[in-house]
Amino acid sequence: MIDRQDINQTSITQGLTENEVIARRSAGLGNQVKLNTSRSYSQILKENLFTFINAVFLTISLVLIFLSRYGDAFLVIVVILGGVVVSVCQEIWAKQKLDQIALLTRPLATVIRESKQQNIDPSEIVVGDILVAQAGDQIVVDGQIVGEGQIEVDESLLTGESDLIPKQVGQPVYSGSFCVSGTACYEAQKVGTESLAYQLTVSARAFRQIYTPLQQEINLVIRVFLLLSCFLWILVAINWFMTIYTFADSVQYAAVIAGLVPSGLYLAITLAYALGAVKMVGQEVLIQQANAVESLSNVDVLCLDKTGTLTANRIRLQTVYPIGINEVKLRHLLGDYAASTTAKNQTIEAVEEVCSGHRLELIAEIPFTSARKWSGMSFEGQKSSDSGTYILGAPEVLATVTPLSTEVTQQIQELAQQGLRVLLFTHSPNIDSLNNDLEKPQLPTELTPLGIISFKDELRPEARETIHGFSEAGIEVKVISGDNPQTVATLALQAGIGSDIQVISGAELAELDEAQFIQAAEANTIFGRVTPDQKAKLIRSFKEQGHYVAMIGDGVNDVLSLKEANLAIAMEGGSKATRSVADIVLLKNSFGSLPHTFLEGQRIRNGIQDVLKLFMIRVFCVSLLIFATGFVGGTFPLLNKHSAVVTLISVGFPSFCIPLWAKSGMLPRRSLVRSLLHFTLPATLSLTLVALGVYLGYLVVTVLGSLEENSLMDNSVVITNQLLSVPRSALVTIMILCGLLLVPFMKPPTRAWVGGEPLSRDWRYSLVALALLGIYVVILAVPPLRQFFELSLLSAHDYVVISWVALVWCLLLRYVWRAKLLDKFLGVDLG
Repeated sequence: MIDRQDINQTSITQGLTENEVIARRSAGLGNQVKLNTSRSYSQILKENLFTFINAVFLTISLVLIFLSRYGDAFLVIVVILGGVVVSVCQEIWAKQKLDQIALLTRPLATVIRESKQQNIDPSEIVVGDILVAQAGDQIVVDGQIVGEGQIEVDESLLTGESDLIPKQVGQPVYSGSFCVSGTACYEAQKVGTESLAYQLTVSARAFRQIYTPLQQEINLVIRVFLLLSCFLWILVAINWFMTIYTFADSVQYAAVIAGLVPSGLYLAITLAYALGAVKMVGQEVLIQQANAVESLSNVDVLCLDKTGTLTANRIRLQTVYPIGINEVKLRHLLGDYAASTTAKNQTIEAVEEVCSGHRLELIAEIPFTSARKWSGMSFEGQKSSDSGTYILGAPEVLATVTPLSTEVTQQIQELAQQGLRVLLFTHSPNIDSLNNDLEKPQLPTELTPLGIISFKDELRPEARETIHGFSEAGIEVKVISGDNPQTVATLALQAGIGSDIQVISGAELAELDEAQFIQAAEANTIFGRVTPDQKAKLIRSFKEQGHYVAMIGDGVNDVLSLKEANLAIAMEGGSKATRSVADIVLLKNSFGSLPHTFLEGQRIRNGIQDVLKLFMIRVFCVSLLIFATGFVGGTFPLLNKHSAVVTLISVGFPSFCIPLWAKSGMLPRRSLVRSLLHFTLPATLSLTLVALGVYLGYLVVTVLGSLEENSLMDNSVVITNQLLSVPRSALVTIMILCGLLLVPFMKPPTRAWVGGEPLSRDWRYSLVALALLGIYVVILAVPPLRQFFELSLLSAHDYVVISWVALVWCLLLRYVWRAKLLDKFLGVDLG
């Protein structure tokens, strides 16, 4: 048995030996635990199968089987299994993709073993391992800082607090947090099921049910339909209790009412999302949330970080301007500074490429963070004149403690206007002037400027075309960066973000009150020298103004704003922290495919809205018919099989085609229900009146014929299901004809069909409607099919009359739409 006291004595520089690793893993001290990256297969099946509406359908089907109505039971079971099978298959596919994503993006851990640094999978970590944490790394197991290093970590994924937490020797670090700055070693103390990674990785990477605005409104509509169905079920139960309906009829009617809940709408949405995900496979876009593509359709404000997004995340040192010393000396000091720091970043690496130097022993160090915008270190130079404290940071920040001449200030402004990233290098001869406390780091006073350093960012080759694509999609682009506002503005102009852009700095934002901040956020396009907290506050401000905000980021400093945004988009080459909170990951670090993805999201949203129109018309029409026929004739208008054939032909099959052929385009920024009323309300009311008229007309004729045939002395007749067969068949016919005529009205192929929707010139929808009409004709013509659906064959004269009624209804409905009669009556513009 391994004594944990011995583990704590492990040499930091040497780490564990391979034999020690094997022994500890054998003793159960390894991190070999399966982290669920998504829902299990059983969970997917359970969540799709065991729902309230499925329970209702299953109960009805069992009762139908008990009553020997096997055909009706079969149709009900098909409704259940059809939606469940498609949803389960799609979500299993999504689970497998999510598992692959988790495997590909799972962070590697850097450990020290046998005096060498190694990159290993977190599952290979054992208790006592010495791990190295650098800026951007994820803390993968619980442990404790050892040695002389110091880091700042972001624990917001654990605590929700955005403050950076400094960690020094002896202090604990927790899995699920991220190193933002500095470098330090920590010893693994809790691994496997004992580690927070076991719980937090599941919650951070697992499937999250985040609904888009469209999904939220559709869920509301479905719940309203469910309440309506419950009300009708109560009425049917009352009628059965009062012996008005038989038990068999009550079950039939309950099945029809259950069909009012548009469970097929979930199926249409699932298919639309699956289609969008498939289309994105070849677009270098990794979808981590099933509804992320559709979520893009709601975006009207897109926030970008300059570095790594507009630019290629590659910088090079452009020029060095010495102040008070010669250039050779300045480059020598910069080289020593870059070689000595323990917190490497791209800026330091760019300096190292140009300026050679020697690694010196550090006395104190403050690593760079986006919030501070400066880094500093104190060291003993090779020459006594080189010793002291050196600070590298943003000129605007260092200017508060560094006297700058007018010439130097002008030089900085000119470089920024050229789109260059500008830093100021300063010096204090006092070695002890740097406060080494990460909790309250302070700039040394009376710094002397040594030089201006400018760096050139490489603009992404696809940036201009991509920005143009955003504009075409109706999306406003805002650039939020930690760099100089003028530098950011110049690069933004080069990328094609307008010609009249407004610029504001983080310092100016900090001086504004809440109302002024919101106004400045709305009015400006470029935000420079902002802190991570200000980034998140800007995102929050956009959302409070009613915008749907997407944020693209790649650095740890973007995590807060990504979590705040409605839609989080990360670069594949960005930090592990950003990828873990992102809904979408852009492969190959290119956002060039995003405009196409936005358009795909709009296409999905438009398709779902079109499907919803048909579902709403059917549900409300059948509901009104149930009320009307019960009130006027004391009958129930449809049987279960009648409802099934009407739903399948007029709504179900079109719903499969509509998402496939939908087109992109921005929709009005208003309530989904309000935007649907212009089309659905006139169609629903008029269709209900026409269907009711046909049903009652045939009912009267049938009843009178029965009276004459039976020659009843008391002039009374008992209305049975057999007597209702012809009226119900006529009702099914008129509802199917009118339902199919709505399809070309929804996507007008010619101007003659323009009424509720604009001209599309797409004949595919009309051809589908014509084909479905042919299917209905086949059902009527083939006796077994007709008998299965319990339909009566009417005379040719009857079908001609019903067809003429449908055509007259078309003309009247088109007039109502074109004249906006309903809009005028309600006093609002619904179009």
